Amino acid sequence: MVNNGMSLTRYRRCSQIGFTLFFFLMPVFNILRYDTATHELYILGQVWSLGLPEHFYADQGAVSSFRVAAQFFLKAILPWIAFLALFPLLGFFTGRFFCGWLCPEGALFELADHLTAKLIGRRNLFVTTDCEPHPSPTNKFWYGSIAALGMVIIPVLSGIMLTGYFVAPKTVWHQVLSGEFTFGVKAGILGVTIYMLITSVLVRHVLCRFVCAAGLMQMLFGWISPRSLRLKLDTSRISACTDCRGCDRACFMNVKPRRNKRDISCVNCGACIDACNRELGAGKGLFHLAFGSACSLPAENCRNVRIKLASRADRTAE
Repeated sequence: MVNNGMSLTRYRRCSQIGFTLFFFLMPVFNILRYDTATHELYILGQVWSLGLPEHFYADQGAVSSFRVAAQFFLKAILPWIAFLALFPLLGFFTGRFFCGWLCPEGALFELADHLTAKLIGRRNLFVTTDCEPHPSPTNKFWYGSIAALGMVIIPVLSGIMLTGYFVAPKTVWHQVLSGEFTFGVKAGILGVTIYMLITSVLVRHVLCRFVCAAGLMQMLFGWISPRSLRLKLDTSRISACTDCRGCDRACFMNVKPRRNKRDISCVNCGACIDACNRELGAGKGLFHLAFGSACSLPAENCRNVRIKLASRADRTAE
């Protein structure tokens, strides 16, 4: 339950930071990584193999061929299908919740948006929308310093940590500290660093909308699902809207929440909910998150909606 003392945005920041740390540390604890040196796949601390006997290819009989095919299906194809099904399932039940609450890259893009808005008064370096965040009149030197430092540290650190998915993290850090790199480690760190720098500075949420496969799968299955998590507007109280446009300014995906339409770009972040509650008062905002027609968060908004629905039902019964 969300109380007045902590907004959805603060909960979301905690979940983004927590998942990003988990994502970076998975190779360290062998939760998931592929070692290119030993050609071994680690899953949950165990080496995942196809379970084929040594020199399995020497026996070309029908029974041996069937055994190899079965093992390959059970140990390689089936797990991969299960992994690929994860994001469609998330989309069907939670919409693009993963994008807004967990995705490490999305969190980086939001940080870049925030710093850009503080420096130049708009999120995008090249495009100005009709509703931008208010520029910060002071501390531009401070935000500029943070932005410059972040452009160096975050991409390089990401390159080091993500290279650990393919090279043993101990090996990667030993080479980083010694300054002596093998070609594979150097290529991995430089490749990820350049990618992160380009996407965080130039591309950002365009990648979320049109490129990211995980996001597109969630988008598609969330769109067709009758039960997926989505943003709702309490149309019965629309007259309470002050037209402050705080909800529009809060949305980094450029969704127009007051249109009350299912927008495939919405990542269920709840920023518009917090903005409306700040304008109208805690628990009096016009927006809430809902699974289909049911109400989910925040609790205060849901309570108001339930009261409205109960009142309508009573009037209908009369």
